[in-house]
Amino acid sequence: MANEFAIKLNKYAEVAVTIGLNVQPGDLVTVDIDIDQAEFAHLLIEQAYRTGAKKVLMQWQDSVEQRLDLTYQRIADLQETLPHDEVRQQFIADKRVKRLVVKSASPDALAGIEAAKIQVAQNTSTPGSRAVRQASRNNLLSWTIIAAASPAWAQKVFPNEEAATATEHLWDAIFSATRLETRDPIAAWREQRERLETNAATLNRYQFDRLHYVAPGTDLTIGLPHDHIWQAAGTTNERGEFFIPNLPTEEVFTAPDLKRVDGYISATKPLSYGGSVLEGLKFVFRNGQVVTATATKGQAILDQLLQTDAGAKRLGEVALVPDASPISQSGLIFYNTLFDENASDHLALGAAYPFSIENGTAMNPLQLQKAGLNVSNTHVDFMVGSAQMSIDGITKAGEIVPVFRHGNWA
Repeated sequence: MANEFAIKLNKYAEVAVTIGLNVQPGDLVTVDIDIDQAEFAHLLIEQAYRTGAKKVLMQWQDSVEQRLDLTYQRIADLQETLPHDEVRQQFIADKRVKRLVVKSASPDALAGIEAAKIQVAQNTSTPGSRAVRQASRNNLLSWTIIAAASPAWAQKVFPNEEAATATEHLWDAIFSATRLETRDPIAAWREQRERLETNAATLNRYQFDRLHYVAPGTDLTIGLPHDHIWQAAGTTNERGEFFIPNLPTEEVFTAPDLKRVDGYISATKPLSYGGSVLEGLKFVFRNGQVVTATATKGQAILDQLLQTDAGAKRLGEVALVPDASPISQSGLIFYNTLFDENASDHLALGAAYPFSIENGTAMNPLQLQKAGLNVSNTHVDFMVGSAQMSIDGITKAGEIVPVFRHGNWA
């Protein structure tokens, strides 16, 4: 069993580096990973070098240290940044370092911490970090987010199991979702890319004016900007190298018109945000902006999120995921957006991706807003899909085209 796990973990590292990040000879790579995942980190480093990376830069994370910082530091202290952090981030942006981020922290890692402190930690930035964010959102550099099982996260997903058993089962779920259980995971990912790109191409041909969502607790109309582009599976960096930002991925997505969102919508899964779990989310939109937002759990965190900036109350992404996706059919709630968003239709509060419209990556923030795309310092996905979701596409001529019925492609 241990040998089988080691084989899969090695294959996972290969898929992440070669299919997700698409490391090329001479590349600079950064790996952002929790200190508890050292074994997997070493596999990722070795795989990157074997694939041709010139240098691999490590950025270790520690959720316990983060909790201690937030507990004992004042808000003013949390807003301070160190010069070496600024230099590192600017280097990543300037040198187009390929970014591999591994998520494994407990969804409740920061539960009980003051909401204002969590928001400061989420939003404090420097010119360097803003440069990395902009380079990532514009696909100037390649980036991939994956996950690794930890006991704390695993016991949130499997609360009735001992830590070791829960962790084993979470690894199995991760391997399944990332197609490691197939005979040839590399080929399976190429097939998945083709399927998703076919769906995106169909939507792009329609160029819908708006989408209408109907489900229990939901009746929402989302306008789409002129010349919007549905994206799928992956994209290319400024050198034309293909990469997949999220592993797993089951979605096709685009940007909504920031001023044309009206109605109400209910989340269908919990949201892990800022080290806390938010539940029972409901939103009312008018003229593109959230006018009412409630949560049965995490209201203070939600309120802080919406106060991030003017763009935090508007949508930046609309994504379609069929209920038939393997992650949805697993029946698991991962309490991790990387997985839960690939089990469900989802929307995002905050920034739109500039590549979601024609020539968007060449536009400045003001031009993006004039074109209908939201600009913000945050981007937070929340899940809204279910087997009861119906979505219609409405053309500029008023034709109604079924897109989803009973949660699946129509």
